[in-house]
Order: sequence, then structure tokens, then C-alpha cells
Amino acid sequence: MIGLLQRVSQAEVRVAGERVAAIGAGLLVLVGVQRGDGAAEADRLLDRLLGYRVFADDAGRMNLALTEVGGGLLLVPQFTLAADTRKGMRPSFTPAAAPAEGQRWFEYLLARARERHAPVAAGRFGADMQVALVNEGPVTFWLEVPPVR
Repeated sequence: MIGLLQRVSQAEVRVAGERVAAIGAGLLVLVGVQRGDGAAEADRLLDRLLGYRVFADDAGRMNLALTEVGGGLLLVPQFTLAADTRKGMRPSFTPAAAPAEGQRWFEYLLARARERHAPVAAGRFGADMQVALVNEGPVTFWLEVPPVR
């Protein structure tokens, strides 16, 4: 499972012009589900998202996690993160989970996040979404929990 984490001062998701999710300061995470991902990968990614130290402490160092600052978490499904881009001029989506599996594990991640943190918001799986954000820093990290094969 892949999470492209961005530290934001605000972020929102719109579908067909309607705002379906928004947070203030916190993390916007684009989530890609790979073939073979399951509960273990989702749980590990969530542990990392909630505990990854990307917020400034009193000394200005990235030393605080989302749970410590009480920021929002916005999860947005994005299957293109799992693309294989090593060859040619067109991505291959072979590494990505099938849509039903991707949705299953994205919804699992979202449910677990809501059990462990607040506030949590989410984009809509399979929808044509418009994502707007103000990236603070900018701070962006690629977190990957490879599926056990």
C-alpha cells in the first residue's frame, strides 16, 4: 500500500462541484492499493501516517506526529500511485489492485483511521475528484508498505 503524504494548512475534495471532504491543518494522503495488499499493509500504513513526524516542534524541527498536533487526516484513493512507470511512455497498472479489492482495502484503511483519530475525511473511491490543497513547507513524503508476496 502506498501513501503520498502531504503536510497541509488546508485541503478539500470536490466531486461534480460539490465539496465532499475537507480538513484544516493536517495531512492529505493520496492512497494507492497494490495487488496483494490486505489488512496488514493497511494497518502498517496507518501506523506510519499517524506517527510520522512531519510537524514542527517548538525548536522548528520536524519532530511531532499528526496525533500529537491533533491535525486532520484526509485520505484520497488514487490507483495511479501503483502504476509501473519504468518503461515506455505509458504507465502500466498491472501492480495496482483490481477496483473491488482497491475499494475494499481503502475503505478498511478509512474505517481504521476513524477508529484511531479525529478528524478524518475522505475522497470518493472511483469518482472523478478535484483535490485542492495548500502544501505547507512544502512537505511531501512517499510511504510504501509493500505487499507480502
